[in-house]
Amino acid sequence: MEGLLAVFGEYDLVYYGVSREQMVISLCIGYSAALFVGTFLGMLSDLIGQRKVCLLFCFLHLFVSIWRRLTGHPSVWLASICLSLTSTIFFFNFETWMVVEHDKLEQRQDSVNDMFWLMTFLESASFIGSQVVGNWLIGGHEKTSLLAPSSAVVIMALSALAYVSRGWKEDPKSIILKDYQTKFRTYILSDKRVWLLSWTQATVHFSVAVFWFIWAPTIVADGREVFLGLIYPCLLGAKMLGSTVFSWFLSVPISLRTEECLVYACIIMGFVTSIVAFDYQDIEILVMLFCIFHVCVGLVLPSLARLRTMYVPNEVRGGMMSLSIAPSNALMLFLLIQRGFYQNIENSTIIAMAALGLFSAAGCMYMLKQLGKQPHQSWHKL
Repeated sequence: MEGLLAVFGEYDLVYYGVSREQMVISLCIGYSAALFVGTFLGMLSDLIGQRKVCLLFCFLHLFVSIWRRLTGHPSVWLASICLSLTSTIFFFNFETWMVVEHDKLEQRQDSVNDMFWLMTFLESASFIGSQVVGNWLIGGHEKTSLLAPSSAVVIMALSALAYVSRGWKEDPKSIILKDYQTKFRTYILSDKRVWLLSWTQATVHFSVAVFWFIWAPTIVADGREVFLGLIYPCLLGAKMLGSTVFSWFLSVPISLRTEECLVYACIIMGFVTSIVAFDYQDIEILVMLFCIFHVCVGLVLPSLARLRTMYVPNEVRGGMMSLSIAPSNALMLFLLIQRGFYQNIENSTIIAMAALGLFSAAGCMYMLKQLGKQPHQSWHKL
């Protein structure tokens, strides 16, 4: 569902005559929704349960797709709000739900770690599949079938709603708001280890968001003709490769800790983005750098999920995850306004900011390693 509505980027907006200013406004509204509403959805998920928030995820996709089918093209603002909220839910809710279910079944920690890299691997595979399905549904006839992917999303959303609502049971949440606030202050806001982990997640989230905004304009600079549709699956394939590297680290007996792996990965990502910030014009080198970046992303994402399992209690995991990306959303909103409306900042400067953030993330992981193990590890079955 996420991939079918995003795989064509802004192409369908251009097709329906949406101006550049309207696109910028829609992006700003989307990031505003993610910042001011999405930040608190993780806490809502912890309080009412991940199943209900998953139903909200499916309903929002269903709503946008049905409206698009009925009207030909929905309000750009409304679609941006809904899809931004679904992306935020996608980030925190399914990981939290999977960890909770693994703990209920008393799975071993190595099984949970395998789940992390498989989720990253299959996410990228699903986005590649979305590109294939989307191109097949359109079939070269944009005028008659550009809305066909929305029909596929409707079918998948209805299927997911039916399965989750009828075929999946969830234990009722017994925690009350006051107890939740106490736990959140104790285990999240008062723990500097979690602050380091949250900042690392925010910088990685920001650098990935910057990449997907800027990679295509960087590739096609100076009017060069490039098949972006061929590069897109290569980048996702590199991310899949990185997730398998994480599984290899888990299976090989080495003394390298997760924090150390993240230090090296963030440094490599920082150097890669620094090179791109200098506006390197050779396409082959750019694609190679982009692939290296995504290999590191595929390694970093399951590694951060593993650290969250070690340091963050399940009862407040969703709230911590949604709160951790709030700085990224706020900075992206600021940069969109400065770049999109006032032209006060260049793309190279934005990429350089992402590089600095990644270097700071490497420092955070080094500090986390120095602080030692978190006592919350004992809460999870080994």
